[in-house]
Amino acid sequence: MVVIRLAQPTDALDLSRFAARVFEETFADSTSAADMAAYLAAHYSPDIQRAEIEDDRTTTLIASDGGEMLGYAQIRDNDVPECVADRGAIELVRLYVDPAWHGRGVAIALLTRAETSARERRAGAMWLGVWEHNHRANAFYRKHGYSDVGEHVFMLGADAQRDLILAKPL
Repeated sequence: MVVIRLAQPTDALDLSRFAARVFEETFADSTSAADMAAYLAAHYSPDIQRAEIEDDRTTTLIASDGGEMLGYAQIRDNDVPECVADRGAIELVRLYVDPAWHGRGVAIALLTRAETSARERRAGAMWLGVWEHNHRANAFYRKHGYSDVGEHVFMLGADAQRDLILAKPL
């Protein structure tokens, strides 16, 4: 049974390890080892995770089987790109699931809960950036009502990559 709960500051170390591992497993083949290491160091340390969990603009959700972390999602009140029509939209910053749990409903459960959290924050839409070559993620978001509205550059270390910006009315 999958349980989704709000992350707590005490989750920072476990979330840091999980997030870095899953991000690296997902994208290691798309960039250099140096760029990957730089990105992981800049975004997934325990201190950074703790700060994000404690940030009032951010909601971090953890999916577990009661013990083991299976995935997580994070939404944040951020600057909304010009291509997103709803100026009050909230960003889905991250949604990652352990590859062993792909196709087992964890991502759907996290996305559903993230959208509910965004509605509770009075957001009328949610937007996200997804790497243009992450075909699995692109198909997942489109299946769940997200559509292309633009693009932006995502810096993975010093490697500039093209992200598609997708949005969905809530």
